[in-house]
Amino acid sequence: MKLPDLAELLSLRGDARNARLEAPGRARSSLLGSHHGAQRGRGLEFEEVRAYVAGDDTRRIDWRVTARRGRPHTKLFREERERPVWLLVDLRPAMFFGSRRQLKSMLAVRAAALLAWIAVTDGDRVGAIITDGTDLRCLPPRAREQGVLPILNTLLALQPQAPAPAAAGSLRDALASLAPLVRPGSLVMALSDFAEATPEADTDWSVLAAHGDCRLFWITDALEQRGLPNGWFRAAMGNRSWTIDGADVRSRWLAAWTAREARLESLAQRLRMPLTRLDTGQTVLDALQVPLQSREPSIAA
Repeated sequence: MKLPDLAELLSLRGDARNARLEAPGRARSSLLGSHHGAQRGRGLEFEEVRAYVAGDDTRRIDWRVTARRGRPHTKLFREERERPVWLLVDLRPAMFFGSRRQLKSMLAVRAAALLAWIAVTDGDRVGAIITDGTDLRCLPPRAREQGVLPILNTLLALQPQAPAPAAAGSLRDALASLAPLVRPGSLVMALSDFAEATPEADTDWSVLAAHGDCRLFWITDALEQRGLPNGWFRAAMGNRSWTIDGADVRSRWLAAWTAREARLESLAQRLRMPLTRLDTGQTVLDALQVPLQSREPSIAA
């Protein structure tokens, strides 16, 4: 398996021209740019304070300026035309695993790159929180290539090169770093195997879901879902190695997988976060086929 390189991630820009990824329940409007207000409300930027005139919303009165100047003044805001899009990408050493076409970490890198290109092609600003378990990078949302290229370079720099012991809590650290940065109207797309989707992280996910539209991209591998076949297998990590009896561990393996699956699906349903599975046996375009929509209006999503 060849690790993704910059040339490959740049080439995904061509695929992004034919696809779009809409946040759930978001309407399009030619009057307000690419994205109209969602139910939670689009992000509003303060523009100016001016004297109050009949018909102004009294809830927008700036009482400090009113008191200082002796007559009512109103705050004016403008709606953001570009939607902030955040990628939360999990590249922990545990993602260096795969039994089919590619490793989970490789699919995470490719999917994040494609989603980043789609976001800027839609006219949005894209940023990212990327963690490899020890290093955590924060890239603020920017438009066009200025937003995508730093993300691509960081994905390549942090993708695991070999298996290594996991760093506990790294995904929670990423969540905690992202939560205060998400503004109303933002779209958050999290790519992970969600092995760390523990009850302790529920509050962090709740914060993200409350402030923006959050989508979960669950990266899975067939071997994880089915367990080891019958026979003896040798596993190694660093200087440590051991043998595993596939038949002996399968029931515990599948029980752990079923528990993770149930927990993640419950979390997604409870917080209304769409959950999409991405399988390592698929190309990135095939894996993302369900959430992607054609840009041709005559073709169904």
